Amino acid sequence: MSLACPTNRLAVFAVVALRQRGKTPATIEGGERQMRITRWPSAGALVLQLCWSGFANAQEAPSTTDNDIVVTGSRAAPRSAVQSSSPVDSYSAADLQARGLGDLSQILQFVSPSLEFAGAVNSGGAANARGPTLRGLGQDEVLILVDGKRRHASSLINFNNTIGRGQVPVDLNLIPVAAIERVEVLRDGAAAQYGSDAIAGVINIILRHDTTGFASVQSDITQRGDGAIKIATVTKGFKLGEGGTIVLTGEVRRLSEFNRADVDSRFGRVTNRQGEAGRTDISASVAAVLPVGGGWEAYANAIYAHRNADNTIQYRVPTTSPVLFPNGFLPLVALKLDDVGGTVGLRHEGAWKADLSDTLGYDQADFVSRDTANTSLGATSPTRFDAGGARYLQNIANLTVSRHFGLLAGADLALGVEHRYERYKIRSGEAASFFGSGAQGFPGFNPPTPVDQGRNAVSAFVDGELAITRSLRLGAAGRYEHYSDFGDKVTGKGSLFFQPIPIAALRATISTGFRAPSLQQSYFSTVTSQSSNGVLVNVGTFAATDPVSLALGGRPLKPETSTNLSGGLVLTPGAGFTLTADAFQVDIDDRIALSESLSGTAVSAILRTAGITNASQVRFFTNALDTRTRGFDIIAGWRGRIGHGHARIDVGYNRSTTTIRRLAANPVLPALPLLATSSIDLLAYAQPRDKLNVAGAFDFGAVSLTATVTRFGTFRFVPVTTEQRFGPEWTTDLGADFRVGDRFKFGIGVINLFDAYADKVAERALTQGGSLPYPEAGGLGFRGREFFARATARF
Repeated sequence: MSLACPTNRLAVFAVVALRQRGKTPATIEGGERQMRITRWPSAGALVLQLCWSGFANAQEAPSTTDNDIVVTGSRAAPRSAVQSSSPVDSYSAADLQARGLGDLSQILQFVSPSLEFAGAVNSGGAANARGPTLRGLGQDEVLILVDGKRRHASSLINFNNTIGRGQVPVDLNLIPVAAIERVEVLRDGAAAQYGSDAIAGVINIILRHDTTGFASVQSDITQRGDGAIKIATVTKGFKLGEGGTIVLTGEVRRLSEFNRADVDSRFGRVTNRQGEAGRTDISASVAAVLPVGGGWEAYANAIYAHRNADNTIQYRVPTTSPVLFPNGFLPLVALKLDDVGGTVGLRHEGAWKADLSDTLGYDQADFVSRDTANTSLGATSPTRFDAGGARYLQNIANLTVSRHFGLLAGADLALGVEHRYERYKIRSGEAASFFGSGAQGFPGFNPPTPVDQGRNAVSAFVDGELAITRSLRLGAAGRYEHYSDFGDKVTGKGSLFFQPIPIAALRATISTGFRAPSLQQSYFSTVTSQSSNGVLVNVGTFAATDPVSLALGGRPLKPETSTNLSGGLVLTPGAGFTLTADAFQVDIDDRIALSESLSGTAVSAILRTAGITNASQVRFFTNALDTRTRGFDIIAGWRGRIGHGHARIDVGYNRSTTTIRRLAANPVLPALPLLATSSIDLLAYAQPRDKLNVAGAFDFGAVSLTATVTRFGTFRFVPVTTEQRFGPEWTTDLGADFRVGDRFKFGIGVINLFDAYADKVAERALTQGGSLPYPEAGGLGFRGREFFARATARF
């Protein structure tokens, strides 16, 4: 299956996903590359052979797989990940589906050494506003794309004392895993290429466009018999018109609650819940492409998701509402969430390539507080309250044109313009939910002034690459953005890829970036119950420009700005082995954080003056600090044969260390710090300091085996009153799949084989009767050992 290498020119076409259509081999040509896709007859797996002449000195290309080809990080032709100037990882559908995990973010956490995902949480806001992080940075400092287009953020903001505090993530778990062809993770700053938020990197989710189909069911259960997960999926691709396809996918996931709370020493029984609450996710997607003639192609995709979730807040003792709840009560916050996003567009292939698109996203969340009481209403209080909700809308119109030029060893140029509109709204709860002290656990939304805010942003960008010789490629990108609420920002990026010998290459990038304050961070306002030094209090969160915030040291938010440096080595010695090692430094100035909860005589006086009666502490968003994150990634892989089977071994290691370069003082009340140890830890130190992933996959025709060992490094934060350091955590996962004929596959496995847990909280006896033993930080979580079984039928 050898291919001859054609000319030395760089191929160029707009962001393109490689597609497999049924079982028919296909050849895709693009200037210097030819790619042929076939199947292993025994395993049904895709094999892709790549041949190039530039940057390899006309050597014979090593065998590779389809997921080694990436489109993220460059607007030139798709290329092998080891030929990229920036570090990019690619994970195929098979990589994602081999795990016995149900959520996309959690799957990526266990395949990517640089990516983390916060574990199970109780808090109503945090449990439903969780996103992935890269290189130890924030959940809103990584950009999420779907088929190369910006995905909208959640309407929810994490206002609880957990990882991601004060951040607005994109919820990957609303996307059905079966709809995905592969996920590409760019581990490098890319704001000059893609815009705001791409400080830590980019996660690009590529949807399927083939005509295959399958249905699957999966069931998980923990060793303790709780936390059951049921997943049912069906997906099918069809031919559409002449040369087009349409893929339809539906998925239902039901997660039952699990509880790791201990006995409450105050009452001699279990009163709390520590563990993920019950949740039902229903999602559906469609992805279509259709040639329309004259070199034009129409495309569209849409993803809809509905979620119902129940989250508990900390236990209230019997004296809280003795008439309604003589035995005490555990407040419950019920979420109803609807989310929809999609893109329509036209692409043109020619000397000048063009991509015109419009992307819309909308997220709507509504809360109900139940099994609770408003103590200000006494015995007449309802036990169920409409607590209000939030809405977020984003619309992006984009035009990108690109062309390949025969300059030197080849050049590529892309130009684009973009308009982005956002709107954020808070719906107030019913009056009884926020009257007086408000509903226990989750008082209803009641902003001091109505929140219904929008903004516009326009941008223009240029992105180019020039191959000086077959061995040396340079890249540069620049972007100008204007936001209607804070003004202009210009960012840039430069890159280098140098391959002096066929088996080794050097790469480096330098870039500036930024992250605009989200509308949620600029305008969110509410009162919630929070644990402060182990004591439950009502804390008011106010907009940065609210009179209460300004009186306590708040200022209008500025965008975060960043400078990224990255340099690495790529080794491809052959025999199926590859290794990449990349070091990085990310400086972020004016980093946005949710301030400490401020209290005291001055705070109480300001609250009284503002007429706020249901809160005793205050916090707000602020540009409080500058940080520096340094680290490195090492990723090695081997593909080969063992006897009559195929084997794959991957080893990845990431180490990221964040330090505080500047911490702003409170300009109004210096005695009240804007950020203290607890808040700083959640921002910089509560994620694992390093992570090791070792994974093996072995395919012997009718039987496939997988094994994964993951080590999460140390972390520290303040679980009650004092900072605590938590030790490393190891977990081992095993899986086996058995094929029956060409259509059926059955799998079993165990997750966390050795039943590992994080260290327990040392000061747990100081709050809630010692009933909350585990930290809600780190990487492992506390589900313990669990087992899964699944069945898949292809059609």
